Amino acid sequence: MRNTVLKINLITAIFVVSSLNAQLFRNKDRMDNLEGFDNQKFSYGFFLAGNNYDYKMVLNPMFGMDGQKNLVQSKSSYSFGAGLIGKLRLNDHFDLRFEPGLQFVERELMFNTQSNDQYAGGTNSNTPFTPRTLTDADKLRTVKSTYVDLPLLIEVHGDRWYNSRPYAAAGVNWMMNLQSNSKAADDNSQGLFRTTASNFAWSAELGIQFYFSRFKLTPGFRGTFMINDEMVADNPDTPPYWTSAISSAKTRALMFVLKFE
Repeated sequence: MRNTVLKINLITAIFVVSSLNAQLFRNKDRMDNLEGFDNQKFSYGFFLAGNNYDYKMVLNPMFGMDGQKNLVQSKSSYSFGAGLIGKLRLNDHFDLRFEPGLQFVERELMFNTQSNDQYAGGTNSNTPFTPRTLTDADKLRTVKSTYVDLPLLIEVHGDRWYNSRPYAAAGVNWMMNLQSNSKAADDNSQGLFRTTASNFAWSAELGIQFYFSRFKLTPGFRGTFMINDEMVADNPDTPPYWTSAISSAKTRALMFVLKFE
């Protein structure tokens, strides 16, 4: 997946550079493309995205750390997404954007928490439990997520320079995880890491809009950061090898987006 995303980005970069040289920045007989496009009250399009998703975790000092050593590790992954674009023109420099999309994500969590056997007799944070020997399968959790991402963004852009225009955007997201398993009875004792279904985040984005004769192409970089804790705690009778080791887990994502309008 990572190699595929890198190849797509390389091919896209070559395409953009060659197209810019041919159509946008040559002065001889140059014409402004799509001159009245940004004066429309409404405009539409679609986008493709290459993503890198990870968890920002705060570990429990008792069950998630051994001195300065973290007992839980998160491994980021590369993924992809796609969606639609709806834009409302507010004035010459501001637009309101709604960009609903689907983001397909897979992450890994490693739990090296066998040392929590020392708390088998019970503490103020957990009831007594029977220790178990953690297998490789117990230590690894693959967390699959399919987010319905609904961001509402305010975009501010500069004036056009030749056939390009820089922009920045920021806003809030509501993200529904269709693979959260939040209501499942099973938990990590049965190999299931549960997360919340309904989530809120904020996003910020930078990029450049390029005007061609028939469409506008916008490559940009977006960061999305979850506000709420996504982790659903294990059942009360589950030993503190898994979610008890984590105080909070919030998604953070970096996206390379290509927009076509």
